[in-house]
Amino acid sequence: MTARGAIPGVKGPVPRTKGRGPGPGRWRVKAVKGGKENAVRRALSHPVRSVPLAFLAVIILGASLLMLPAARTGSDPGADPLMAALFTSVSAVCVTGLITVDTATYWTPFGQTVILGLIQVGGFGIMTLATLLALLVRKSIGLRGQLVAQSETHTLNLGDVSAVLLRVAKVMVGVEAATAAVLTGRFWLAYDQNPGTALWHGVFHAVSSFNNAGFALYSDNLIGFAEDPWIIVPICLAIIGGGLGFPVIIQLLRGNLKASNWSVHLRLTIYGTLLLLTLGITLFAAFEWNRDETLGGLSLTGKLLGSLAGGVFPRTAGFNSIDYGVASPETLMVTNILMFIGGGSAGTAGGIKITTFLVLGFSIWNEVRGRDEVTIAHRSISASSQRQALSVALLGVAAVVGGTLALLMLTDYSLEKVLFEAISAFGTVGMSTGITYNLPPSAEWVLMALMFIGRIGTVTVASALALSSRPRLYSLPEERPIIG
Repeated sequence: MTARGAIPGVKGPVPRTKGRGPGPGRWRVKAVKGGKENAVRRALSHPVRSVPLAFLAVIILGASLLMLPAARTGSDPGADPLMAALFTSVSAVCVTGLITVDTATYWTPFGQTVILGLIQVGGFGIMTLATLLALLVRKSIGLRGQLVAQSETHTLNLGDVSAVLLRVAKVMVGVEAATAAVLTGRFWLAYDQNPGTALWHGVFHAVSSFNNAGFALYSDNLIGFAEDPWIIVPICLAIIGGGLGFPVIIQLLRGNLKASNWSVHLRLTIYGTLLLLTLGITLFAAFEWNRDETLGGLSLTGKLLGSLAGGVFPRTAGFNSIDYGVASPETLMVTNILMFIGGGSAGTAGGIKITTFLVLGFSIWNEVRGRDEVTIAHRSISASSQRQALSVALLGVAAVVGGTLALLMLTDYSLEKVLFEAISAFGTVGMSTGITYNLPPSAEWVLMALMFIGRIGTVTVASALALSSRPRLYSLPEERPIIG
């Protein structure tokens, strides 16, 4: 017997809403409707999906502020204010540095301040910043907030999120302050800038360099300072620091300086960074040392600094101390490789990341040697990590190829220049051969899409598009197709 007001298979009476009739049919309709609403709410609030949405929200806010008349000087009447504001906002939030208008002359101090804020928020991470503010105000973080921050900072232990965020904020402010102090003093003492202007330029370039943004307050970027070590070296050090990634910086700050105690991630990032920097600097010097268009006319100090910058700036920073429009094809190719690989994970750098590249390299090496298990530093690398590295790399290749093809269809520029621009956008680098200023709006949309995908991560984009996951409860028979 089933009691009145009960449903078979469900213990207890059916809950009723005030004002509703006793029929179970009405309750069922309400439950289904509520279930759909809750499903949509859960889908939108999932950490993997909320990060892209948060970036989009800040991009729209930044573009709206840059659209204000107070943000523009009107020095370029031929520029479309809406496209200029939107492109600059995307580039700043995605810490890229590609521009369609001159940052130094097109934007007022208010507009430049907005750009600086967007760079800081984009480099630190929108959701990470929101979680930090919640921590400071409420002295605690909810589970959902911890999951969001964990997904963006790549914190391995959920309980460490609060401590990690505070350390990240301290590191960011500390490095930016130290870099700004050196740059401010140099601008003031060596370039006859008044203290206020020197301070503003020092802070702006310090934030832009640590966040690997590449925005500069000079029309020729850093070409005018190519032979000044007090400008180039601090900016390079800040770029390298921000490009290591916050997990690496935090591990080093904890006193974990003995190489034998390093984790695999720390080893791959540190050694990979040193390897790529050495190769980048050496090859840049070899290809450009005697070319009059780039380093040939500089002093020995200028050539050394130019080579240093040529190896560091492509690591997703985007500054340039030479004109890449006249660089040799060999230099452009090396720069393409450095831009695509990028810097360390969970930092301000872009690209597919050093760890992704090296994990794939070790996987290939172990496969060539006929080993079933991939090992790095006496540690076994899981199959899921290998699949993730392969997915990131292939999705990155697909994004660059698709973007390059679209740009070739929409413009008349050569493959060499278009490919450089596409990789620069995807790697959130910001270097350009000079074609960005003359692109049609349709091509600008392509670059904005590449910058957005490159900043939030190809895997994050793919995961965000998958609104539901259905685990397979069975396994299929195996088969070995012919490979190669």
